[in-house]
Amino acid sequence: MISNHALALAQTLVRMNTVSRNSNLALIHFIRDHLLQLGVTSRLTYNADKTKANLFATLGEGKPAGVILSGHTDTVPWDGQDWTLDPLGATVKDERLYGRGSADMKSFIAIALSSARAFLESPAPFAIHLAFSYDEEVGCFGVRELIADMKDAGVNPLACIIGEPTSMVPAIAHKGVYRYKCCVRGKEAHSSLTPQSVNAIEMAARLVGKVRDMAEGFERHEPRYEGFDVPFSTASVGQFHGGIADNVVPRDAEFRYEFRDLPTADATVMQKEVVAHALSLQSAMKKVAPEAGFSFETICEVPSFLGSAQDPVTQLALRLSGEPRTTLVAFGTEAGLFKRSGIPTVVCGPGSINQAHQSDEYVSLEQLARCEAFMQGLAAAPALA
Repeated sequence: MISNHALALAQTLVRMNTVSRNSNLALIHFIRDHLLQLGVTSRLTYNADKTKANLFATLGEGKPAGVILSGHTDTVPWDGQDWTLDPLGATVKDERLYGRGSADMKSFIAIALSSARAFLESPAPFAIHLAFSYDEEVGCFGVRELIADMKDAGVNPLACIIGEPTSMVPAIAHKGVYRYKCCVRGKEAHSSLTPQSVNAIEMAARLVGKVRDMAEGFERHEPRYEGFDVPFSTASVGQFHGGIADNVVPRDAEFRYEFRDLPTADATVMQKEVVAHALSLQSAMKKVAPEAGFSFETICEVPSFLGSAQDPVTQLALRLSGEPRTTLVAFGTEAGLFKRSGIPTVVCGPGSINQAHQSDEYVSLEQLARCEAFMQGLAAAPALA
């Protein structure tokens, strides 16, 4: 059974509105103050306008190395979703905690925080680092600053456990998420004079077709990576805008698209293929209008993650979770960034991704109890391996 203290902390965090478009400072300051009562100071790193912050704190200062417990503090919005409960109500009903962020992933953060005293008193030869970031949901932006600050401070952790919802089954791989915006500039004209124009929508559509052709190519030809729900890389267009009237050849169009690449693939190569196709179309456009062409903007780059069932941190997570197996997950996390910085990483946390981002998001109290037992086991761990 989940302790009252841990559950109360989870409810407190869920009641804070930290949708990515908002500040997360109230939540970060709450955690900072909670740790300060235990004599633990925190390092905060901010975004450019100081409206958001990461928090990094060490429990067991002076021990030669540490294990990171990582989580993101932001949530997705609930606009337009059909909730039957208050998204910020943190309602406990039918052995579940409901609310935005309950599964993804404030409950993990709360349970790590509720275990702080146990980590401080731990006989384990490693410290515990708490690493809580901003803006994961919109591109894993905050954690990049957190990792850089950690390195600047000379912190060299042994491993990282990211508490995204995996139903407490350690996950050792996920795809990357790379999103781009393409803006197309054409030349407008009356629709009766199309030869004197460059139709931005039509040119954008040709590039959209290229993205679709690539997606079909991945499905037909890419070597399968068994264990993923979709065992090949994917590509899709999510937004398209353009035009002002039926009888005006559109000057501007814009679309957004993404690649989700397997750990064995490379989304940057995929993007270069899109850009090369755009350049092949551009010369004909410029013959009509020298200002016409394509431009690209990177929205987010979240690298894929590939760990190992043999990594000591994975073996530790298996032992503490009581699970006999590892898994792969379809969603992106900050794991690839930690791994690229040289830190062995595993993803393991309470709740299911099937409930995350949904109306009436919830995590079961049974999952919270399992996570709390995991933390207690971590505090008692004699060694990492």
